[in-house]
Amino acid sequence: MSTVQAAVAGPAPGGFSVRLRRLTTYFSKPWNAVLLVLGIVLTISTLAPLAMILLDTVTVHAGSVDDPTGAGGGFTLLNWQDLFGGRLVMVNFVTPLVNTVVMAIIACAGAILYGGFFAYLVTRTNLAFKKYLSAIFIFPYIMPQWTLAVVWDNLFTSREISGGSDGLLAYVFGIHTPSWLAEGIVPSGLVLAMHYAPFAYILIGAIFRNMDANLEEAATILNTPRWKTFTRITLPMVTPAVLSTTLLVFSSAMGSYPVPHYLRLTTLATKYVQMNVNRQGQASILAVTMMLFGIALMVANQLSTSSRRSYTTVTGKSGQSSRVNLGAVGSRVIAVIFLLTTLFTSIYPILAFAFETFLPNPGDYSFLKTGDPSNLTTKWWLTTDNNDGAMFGQYGILFNSLIWGAVGRTLIVAVFTALCAGTIGLLVGYSVAKNRRSRWANWVNNMAFLPYLMPSLAVGVAFFIFGSNLGIFNTLLLLVIAGTVKYIPFASRAALNSMLQLSGEIEESAIIQNIPWWKRMVRIIIPIQKSAIISGYMLPFMSTLRELTLFMLLVSQTQIVTTMLDYFDEMGLYAFSSAINLILIVIILIFNSLVNKLTGASLDKGLGGN
Repeated sequence: MSTVQAAVAGPAPGGFSVRLRRLTTYFSKPWNAVLLVLGIVLTISTLAPLAMILLDTVTVHAGSVDDPTGAGGGFTLLNWQDLFGGRLVMVNFVTPLVNTVVMAIIACAGAILYGGFFAYLVTRTNLAFKKYLSAIFIFPYIMPQWTLAVVWDNLFTSREISGGSDGLLAYVFGIHTPSWLAEGIVPSGLVLAMHYAPFAYILIGAIFRNMDANLEEAATILNTPRWKTFTRITLPMVTPAVLSTTLLVFSSAMGSYPVPHYLRLTTLATKYVQMNVNRQGQASILAVTMMLFGIALMVANQLSTSSRRSYTTVTGKSGQSSRVNLGAVGSRVIAVIFLLTTLFTSIYPILAFAFETFLPNPGDYSFLKTGDPSNLTTKWWLTTDNNDGAMFGQYGILFNSLIWGAVGRTLIVAVFTALCAGTIGLLVGYSVAKNRRSRWANWVNNMAFLPYLMPSLAVGVAFFIFGSNLGIFNTLLLLVIAGTVKYIPFASRAALNSMLQLSGEIEESAIIQNIPWWKRMVRIIIPIQKSAIISGYMLPFMSTLRELTLFMLLVSQTQIVTTMLDYFDEMGLYAFSSAINLILIVIILIFNSLVNKLTGASLDKGLGGN
């Protein structure tokens, strides 16, 4: 610009006023303000507990092994030196780490093979009884994680293995299974595999169902053998779903506490609980180790997403679905096999827990031998006198205020967690979708998703230290905060995927009419995508109801119903523990059925359930 032109134009506006106008324009869009606020809140709520747990690893704990003088206070590297260089390094770190990783690998492999194979049969073959099998197959994922672990232990254990009473097979049939099958790393991995197999079925099955059949049809025209078509075309197409399932199952299995606890396997999670009594700093290092696995999984997820190969074809999607004919006999034989496996994983646990509550003593299966009803009892349910020494002063389950009070508090925590996680997740999904090319939006999305990739126990440890420092330990508020941070990813991913499907023109037309932002959300956006948004509220609710690993360090044993399991186990009231498991399963199934009826949403909808 020439000197004359500059003089005519007058003085340039100040840099501050320009920045102020840009800032005002930026925040005039509500989703930008929401993104900023949520980014700050999520960054603090996610990273602050993690920073505290890192600080705890170098803090001197009064009365712990890192405080030889007994003075307390200050900082030390003794925890790191003793854990990695001490004489107990194999017992306290190496063995639990190896067991944890191997257990997670078994769980991943089992879940993908079992769930993925079932998904292929349901979506790409003429398997018999699809609708029933698809609905019943997801039961283990809906039920609490430890359900199959308790059932496995009650079925396969024996006096020689556990030192206690015989399990069902040993007592009734005299079958004594080897110890490696009754407890330890193999059953822990298999139980987690059966628990997460429905998860693999849902993710992989969705890809199988929506897969373009053009490539398979072209291979058939070229007389390509079916096995080669499957390995060279079909499997590569589901690679993204397999990779996602592997990352999510591995992180969840690593942080599992109840399964290795009930099956007597030493992992990082169980070792943490053991060491937290007098080696708090070293226990925090174990939690940091689990956190590092979670961060590594998040990085792996980012890399796989950015470098994922595309299998999109130029032509449109084929209207035909390439289905494999198993034959009249084959389709029924395979269906019968899955009917038997789902009988064990889905139906038998409910029946077993109910039966355990009528046994006069734990492991007394004499009724199955004699058929005499006198070998059963209803005292665990109906006792109104707390003077029975065998019940340790407890009333029967139906009249036990301790149990039902815990059930009520669990429902309160689940409701508030669902409301908080669902609302925040909805706003995160909405604001990230509106700013999808922004680095800040990507950061907020990662902060919302990171807690899900963190093992539950590591997140629980972080909030245990966080809550203790803030003075809210052993309160329902701490449970709601921890549950909200952990389960926001359920709602944010559901909301983000649904918002990306909405054309911007829908909201723009409302903006032209000067309709306020809150009214656009309530009257337009939410009603259009209500199914996905409702699932964003229901998934945190259902998960909170059955959560143990995340909450067990945050409150006393009698506060909520899941932590009460150990309380009754320590008292020897195994019938009460079975009853709590049964109550939880029934509550979860009832709420799941209500959601299906009211919203039409179903985990298996669109696969075999529709």
